[in-house]
Amino acid sequence: MSKFWINSQLYHLILANVRDLIREPGVLFWGTVFPVLMSLGLGIAFMSNKEVIINIAVIGEKHLFEEKSDSSSLICDFLNRNKAVTVRSEEGGIYRKFVLKDEKLGNTIFLFHGLDWNQSMILLKRGNLNMIIDEVQGKIQYHFDPRNPDAQLSYLKLSKILDDPGNRPVVSEQEIRPLTVTGTRYIDFLVPGLIAMGIMMSTLWGVSYSIIETRSKKLLRRMVATPMKRSNFLIALITIRVALNFFEGLVLFLFAHFVFGISITGNPIALIFLFIAGNMAFAGISILCSSNTAKTEIGNGLINAISMPMMVLSGIFFSYHNFPDWSIPVIRMFPLTMLADGMRSIFIEGAGFTEVIIPIVILSGTGILLFLSGLKIFKWH
Repeated sequence: MSKFWINSQLYHLILANVRDLIREPGVLFWGTVFPVLMSLGLGIAFMSNKEVIINIAVIGEKHLFEEKSDSSSLICDFLNRNKAVTVRSEEGGIYRKFVLKDEKLGNTIFLFHGLDWNQSMILLKRGNLNMIIDEVQGKIQYHFDPRNPDAQLSYLKLSKILDDPGNRPVVSEQEIRPLTVTGTRYIDFLVPGLIAMGIMMSTLWGVSYSIIETRSKKLLRRMVATPMKRSNFLIALITIRVALNFFEGLVLFLFAHFVFGISITGNPIALIFLFIAGNMAFAGISILCSSNTAKTEIGNGLINAISMPMMVLSGIFFSYHNFPDWSIPVIRMFPLTMLADGMRSIFIEGAGFTEVIIPIVILSGTGILLFLSGLKIFKWH
């Protein structure tokens, strides 16, 4: 049996693809090292207890920078009472700085700039300000975009301390219970999505674009004269890509496990089946996409048209529930959404075969159907 396998056509095709892959170290970098660097950067960014800086424009406040001003303004009185320091920026501007300390959620630094309305609007449009406030008849008014999450957070933090009768910023440790346990962190949400996205991108570009580029260089035309089967040629490409995807996903998981403490709480066997099903789905899409395409420009467009909507909509970097309710059922039908949701359920929800059997069947069936369709219309030139 082993002698037959070593002498088989498929074995030599797989071996040839392995040698071709080894000659391209850039493939290993973008498929293995780059996702690790991305997870490291995003993990540090969202897990560190860093300070938050909020820039606020105060309209028409002439006494804003006078630390010992006798102004009756609520804002000035608040800054003076809490000993907000006056700071001169490198650009020559002046502002008052107040720090709201919080060991659990991180410090919040409020920078109050005394500006007129026109200056404030210009800076707000440039993204240099979080909000604009002014005082009318002894009441503070807040001006911000209610659809902007950063502006909403700035309003909640600022209004809590300014609207307090004593103007004393107090953060009660009894009221806040930050969730930092495994499974509730952003990095726990991110890594399964990155593994799923890596499968999609690696398969689409590694299989589909490879076939299109080979056809555009007239290299596939030469293979017509050989006794090589189309099915063996395509299966060899897919086999190498699945093996590479497994290696890349394993490296990313091990890195996240040792650096961020991520673990698989569900059934690992179910994860392997789901992983294979995801590879089958995107391999089928890749074969169908490249079965007749002969120009790399068209290939680029097709691959981007398939991958970009799913990267944005399928909830890789943020939840797809942020989109309108009518679009959620459509987004859930995407192969990348099924794969990412299934992986997250196994990674952080403790899911087993029962919870992921439906996406496994759908992804596998989709991959087989599209592969057979692409094989039927496949052209060497």
